[in-house]
Amino acid sequence: MRAFSRRRFLQMAGASAVAAAVPGLTEAEELWSSGSATPTFKLPAGAVDCHMHIYDDRFPSAPGTTLRPPNASIEQYRKVQARLGMQRNVVVTPSTYGTDNRCTLDALKRLGPNARGVAVVDTSVTQAQLAEMHAAGVRAIRFNLSYPGATTVDMLAPLASRIGALGWHIELVVQGAKLPALESHLLALPCPLVIDHIAHVPQPGGMQSDAMRTAQRLVDKGNTWITLSGPYVDSKAGAPAYADVEPVAKAFIDMAPERMLWGTDWPHPTEKAHKPDDATLVDTFATWIDRADWQQMIFVTNPVKLYGF
Repeated sequence: MRAFSRRRFLQMAGASAVAAAVPGLTEAEELWSSGSATPTFKLPAGAVDCHMHIYDDRFPSAPGTTLRPPNASIEQYRKVQARLGMQRNVVVTPSTYGTDNRCTLDALKRLGPNARGVAVVDTSVTQAQLAEMHAAGVRAIRFNLSYPGATTVDMLAPLASRIGALGWHIELVVQGAKLPALESHLLALPCPLVIDHIAHVPQPGGMQSDAMRTAQRLVDKGNTWITLSGPYVDSKAGAPAYADVEPVAKAFIDMAPERMLWGTDWPHPTEKAHKPDDATLVDTFATWIDRADWQQMIFVTNPVKLYGF
């Protein structure tokens, strides 16, 4: 039989199964997070992880999706929560499931009142379905416009008008290079907008990019929030400092600390070769935020307001 590397085996199997099948598997690998130490920075009480995913092969992947990580379970995530010192989180439906939100809704039911959700829907969704999701803890809908998929630009305006009465917002993930072309659509939204992953400002030269200027104009409008998450996605400098992403994040923080959020991006689905150290990421973001009053806002006050904890 052809031999497989441990990493390849991890990619092909769910983490819990791998833990039982591979002698010597570390807890960090089992939890899809490098390292085992706690953060140096102590997260304030009530901190909210505003961006994480659950993957569960009980729920089928949508046809045509390319990002299909192994299972990342609630039990594994709870261990990461305990390590980081937090209890609240926002479960985001990943592109893997298209507009099928059953995995997220199941997670919300099991996680209880300390969790909120972000769903993916298209214009066929009914008001009754939206109401059911709201009762389950959903507080936003996500548009992944980086690649062709379940949602399109044409759906932004009609769906934004429908979720307003529920007090929801739109969460956007899009490649930074595509952000300028979307600016007019985003400025016209009647509901709050959250842009994931530090607006995906491309590197190198992020501070001088059209994407950065567009994101700054959106933030300046007063209705746009930025999630401080996934610095590894666009960084060319790499861990642990992400020195190229740092000035971008700090610029957003300085502009509007009252509209900044933070998220782990666990289980880091884009990072296939090596998972980042979640504790180190917490310390990095806390250093970038710098001020104690802003740390309280970004880790606690802002998400409590936006997600209705």
